Amino acid sequence: MPDFSTMPEVFVSNSDLASAVSRETKLGRLRKIGSRLYTRNLRDEPEKLVLRNLWPLVDAYLPGALIADRTALENRPAADGSVFLISNHKRDIALPGVTLRPRKGAGPLESDRPFIGRLRLSSTARAFLENMRPSRARSGVARTLSRKEIEERMDEIIRQSGLAAIQRIRDEARSIANQLAWTGEFERLDNLIGSLLGTRDTRLVSPLAIARAAGAPYDPHRLEIFQRLFAELASTSPVTRTARRTDGQALPFFEAYFSNFIDGTEFAIDEAADIVFKGHIPAARPADAHDVLGTWKVVSDQREMSRCPRTSEELTTLLKGRHAQIMEGRPDKGPGKFKTDPNRAGGTLFVTPELVQGTLNMGFEIYRGLPSPLHRAIFMMSLIAEVHPFADGNGRVARVMMNAELVAAGETRIIVPTVFRNNYVAALKALSHNRITGAIVRTLDFAQRYTAAVDFADLDRARLVLDRTNAFLDPNEADAAGIRLRLPTSESLEKS
Repeated sequence: MPDFSTMPEVFVSNSDLASAVSRETKLGRLRKIGSRLYTRNLRDEPEKLVLRNLWPLVDAYLPGALIADRTALENRPAADGSVFLISNHKRDIALPGVTLRPRKGAGPLESDRPFIGRLRLSSTARAFLENMRPSRARSGVARTLSRKEIEERMDEIIRQSGLAAIQRIRDEARSIANQLAWTGEFERLDNLIGSLLGTRDTRLVSPLAIARAAGAPYDPHRLEIFQRLFAELASTSPVTRTARRTDGQALPFFEAYFSNFIDGTEFAIDEAADIVFKGHIPAARPADAHDVLGTWKVVSDQREMSRCPRTSEELTTLLKGRHAQIMEGRPDKGPGKFKTDPNRAGGTLFVTPELVQGTLNMGFEIYRGLPSPLHRAIFMMSLIAEVHPFADGNGRVARVMMNAELVAAGETRIIVPTVFRNNYVAALKALSHNRITGAIVRTLDFAQRYTAAVDFADLDRARLVLDRTNAFLDPNEADAAGIRLRLPTSESLEKS
């Protein structure tokens, strides 16, 4: 008698096992979940079991089959559970949650890849050729991808692996088409790739592909984040916090001070004040001092901070101009120039250089639909932070762009005190990694409430209030001690 404890979790029975399987099933030690399909797992749902063991099961039912058509590109069952294959088997095989759909066709080529067991997987080039054949969905999804889906997959290959990768696929497809006499399929594939590369003018249907052909490809994952953030902001009641007429140079000073502190350029307050108001540049840290001074020059210029972009071209101009001034002390960082190399922060990989302009353009179109100055400010900061268009200084320029929206509307700026840094960074990470939009909205709304509650008419008075509300504390030490940024109270204002 076979030892079923050593069998796979799900297996296909045969004539040699039939009697033993029948006996074990009657005893409740095996469970039948499909045609000749049994499992020793008596708890989990059949659909989950089949998905977990999908490819060994395909190999058991259709040994030597070639994974083809849309399945070869998606590497998973279609939305209706269809798995498309080339095999001599004539009929579909229905399993829990999955239907194997074999068809006749040319068998595996040398370029097709070995897969699990005796299965083979169509090469990427062959799979694209197969998907160039239109098909209709008689029931469920079509056997081949739609034109839009194909264009999106090609754009993804270019984004992730570069132009050489798609050109290599075209060259391989030409050879395969010659072997299989797929002249029409290759012609359609060749025209599509040429249009993506700008050398042909075949009509494209995917917004991603159209943007690439126009020379402005964008990051679709960031676009999804921006659309979600727009929806969050559009569903949030707008708040107006009018700027104090008494706010003087203290507010832009602390804005520049905290903005640099967040990004690691740390000075004592008195040192920063000497840099800004007395022009004293410490000999040991000239570049750091210029970071503070450059930021101050931008945020203290009322005329500059009242300029907001009306077009995507103006957005680019403002970004580059403000970045050039902020980073003027670091010529090695390319002041005013978009990055040429990819950049990351921890586990966050930002938009790649060739997608920067197109992603900014797409984000700007969404930004235009927000009427509230605070909502536009939050969106603009998030847009620049997510794209990270420069080699360095992205956080500072993002916060400058944010506050320009508020200054232009006569509303209170947003400062992010040192003690609040972890809250701010955590909200940005939640947006980048998990598409959680509410955190950044709540974080910046609170930061504006805090800023609006402080009177910045006098530098020393403002400094005392900031100190008494924990603004200058190290964020990690404060978190460990359970200390938070506090809104100023009448008591703290009186004591100042």
